[in-house]
Amino acid sequence: MMDNRWSLQGMTALITGGTKGIGYEVVEELAGFGSRVHTCTRDGILMEECLREWQAKGFHVTGSVCGLSSWPERHKLMQNLSSLFGGKLNILVNNVAAAFSKPTVECTAEDFWLSMATSQLGHTLLKASGSGSIVFVSSVAGVVSLHSAFIYGATKEYTAAMNQLAKNLACEWGSDNIRANSVGRWLLGSSQPLRL
Repeated sequence: MMDNRWSLQGMTALITGGTKGIGYEVVEELAGFGSRVHTCTRDGILMEECLREWQAKGFHVTGSVCGLSSWPERHKLMQNLSSLFGGKLNILVNNVAAAFSKPTVECTAEDFWLSMATSQLGHTLLKASGSGSIVFVSSVAGVVSLHSAFIYGATKEYTAAMNQLAKNLACEWGSDNIRANSVGRWLLGSSQPLRL
């Protein structure tokens, strides 16, 4: 059932990691406002469960099973989106992340690579929409120190590098009518004290 407070009718959206947590809530919210939504996850069983729920609610939601750290899978996702949405994407919510909770000296090159792997999606489709918007789901870990969470705080989508990427893309892609914003959140359930 569409929410009548305002409308996203005719808009298209990609929410990465939309089958649980914040991603799930964003899918519900955007679909509730009438947007056609596509989401992706690595868990095919959970994807099918969510798609059934959204269909029962009358939402226009489709999904892909893919790992965004894989370049071939990311490329395939963008091809699917282009086909589904007629080559245009209005909204990208970059929500996928993974936290590495270990000391910096124990982090591997692969940890660093995975931490930056999903930061740029969809420029061509966003530009083609004529009015694109990217929302990066960030965290307070990007502005304060969290014990044993260096990579998470420094590079992951939830953090400092993502915040800076949002600023840079807002400037660089503004001429393509693409907005970029970073929305910070607290690590729910974390018992870690803030260290300023």
